[in-house]
Amino acid sequence: MSALTVDPVPGNGQEWDDLVRIWEETDAPEGCKVEIIEGIVTVSPPPSDEHNITAELLQRRLYAVLPEDWGIYQTVGVSIPGQDGLYIPDLVILPRDALTGTGSPVPAGEALLVVEITSKANANHDRIKKAHGYAKAGAELFLLLDPWHSGRPTATLYGDPERGTYRVLESVEYGGKLALPEPFGLEVDTGMFPVC
Repeated sequence: MSALTVDPVPGNGQEWDDLVRIWEETDAPEGCKVEIIEGIVTVSPPPSDEHNITAELLQRRLYAVLPEDWGIYQTVGVSIPGQDGLYIPDLVILPRDALTGTGSPVPAGEALLVVEITSKANANHDRIKKAHGYAKAGAELFLLLDPWHSGRPTATLYGDPERGTYRVLESVEYGGKLALPEPFGLEVDTGMFPVC
């Protein structure tokens, strides 16, 4: 199954509030992810078992190094101001007090780390559009786990967001070790992640 998109009608003056309303009212099947990527409401199918295992393995390691007042979230909406974007990262690490209790999206600039795990159907969203959106919004670190990268699964850590562009801090093929800098101070053995 591939991602389904709903394009705004060109020229009808549809505003951001209308996109958010469509996003909120989209009745997607359970487990599907509904996002707004570059002004387009996108519905992606539920992730594969390998995808879920990767998220769980990384989350388990991250909890070992996080302060008590930070959380790891899998279903928090992250707003991308100026990019007509509202993403649901596979994992996002935020100070717990960034959540308002209203269910409102959190500005991406408040994220300490966002993690996207590519799926075959929408890998380019994660590699290109979301990388640009997170950088533009000022998310401090972006970790892209890409088991679909040209037959050579890779883990790439981006940082130092400036004018919509990240700098590659480190990139390894699965099997290598990737260092998450302080405040995490964690070495991630990517050999633990399943390959699709």
